[in-house]
Amino acid sequence: MDNIVPIVRQKMQRAFEVLREDFATVRTGRASPALVENIVINAYGGTQALRVLELATIHIENNSTIVISPFDKSIISEIEKGIANANVGLNPIVDSEVLRINLPPLTEERRGELVKLIKQKTEQGKIMLRQARHEGMEDVKRKASGENLSEDDVIRIEKEIQKLTDEFTGKVDTLASEKEKELMTL
Repeated sequence: MDNIVPIVRQKMQRAFEVLREDFATVRTGRASPALVENIVINAYGGTQALRVLELATIHIENNSTIVISPFDKSIISEIEKGIANANVGLNPIVDSEVLRINLPPLTEERRGELVKLIKQKTEQGKIMLRQARHEGMEDVKRKASGENLSEDDVIRIEKEIQKLTDEFTGKVDTLASEKEKELMTL
């Protein structure tokens, strides 16, 4: 019975990590490898679908420039096309054997759109947390009816699950406010 709480914690931690990774892909005006590393490229004439991270090294030249150095220089144009066609608002430029992506400063309007996107992603994260909570509570009720559990044990476990939910909801809110602050900082 006591294994329910660790399982719920694990599900909530996974939901939090998914949200953190999702937030990393939101452009904030600062260059970050996360903006391009998971874009899938159809390399070698479309025979292989690989992430940019698997095809090249990515480093940050300055606050507004990402430099991508392909391991195989012959696929530089395929990486360029893949990033340009990924609909992430990035325009790579071939510069001899590397790709450079210059990030223009975000407009006030675009910042507002991104803040809305952060709020949507935050709500999706909270929904995942509530789902994990709901599943945990259902497990408690199911096991309580099948085992000899006192009402006090059931209440204690439900309180632990609620405490976890509150803890992870706070983490999600903190993560979202940090990302919003990063977005609004010029």
